[in-house]
Amino acid sequence: MSDTMVEARGVTKAYGALQVLKGLDLEVRKGEVTCLIGPSGSGKSTFLRCINHLEQHDSGVLRVDGELVGYELRNHKLYERSAKQICQQRANIGMVFQRFNLFQHLNVLENITIGQEKVKGTNEAAAQQRARELLARVGLESKEKSYPVQLSGGQQQRVAIARALAMEPKLMLFDEPTSALDPELVGEVLDVMRDLARSGMTMIVVTHEMGFAREVANSVYFLDQGVIEESGEPEQVLGDPRSPRLRSFLSKVL
Repeated sequence: MSDTMVEARGVTKAYGALQVLKGLDLEVRKGEVTCLIGPSGSGKSTFLRCINHLEQHDSGVLRVDGELVGYELRNHKLYERSAKQICQQRANIGMVFQRFNLFQHLNVLENITIGQEKVKGTNEAAAQQRARELLARVGLESKEKSYPVQLSGGQQQRVAIARALAMEPKLMLFDEPTSALDPELVGEVLDVMRDLARSGMTMIVVTHEMGFAREVANSVYFLDQGVIEESGEPEQVLGDPRSPRLRSFLSKVL
């Protein structure tokens, strides 16, 4: 069994004439936290969306836990998986977005149980028990009857994390999960993510929180204009960068 959770080799993605990803190579091992940093428009979020096939990559190889993402190999040719197969793959990958994407017409408990019941076929009682356990984990056990509009941004994001965890994913993707929050609410979300990292969850995090990346990440990749400009351990990438472009970037965000 390989200890690699995510493998990208030569992954490209374009929107018309705009080449967003220009041949990304990246590897994430099971149980590790990888942070993607870089300026807006560098391809970080696009790459994250390719990992769970919300976007189709154009070329290259992309695998999660040994399986090709969105495609299967038959007779030496790649064929796109069926919608049902893609949904099954995606159910193993939790994703937390910048904007919480909660169902506004459902309360907190219902937001966390609906995926378990509709996708995984979990019965209502078991789904609610799992939801309550996760709400306790993210410090929101008293909010199960609240609706998203009644919660702060930080609370909504913690519910979104609990909802993703309810599907028991093997991989968690975070797309700038604190960028839409007021500064005083950032810490409560990062605390939940730190707890996840300590528990051994494999995570890929697009973030501008350099302190978090330095503290929690096993590896950091700096993307610029669709390429990986520099990568390595946090102390090296953030503390002693080799790339002039990365040094310039860090001078503006640290």
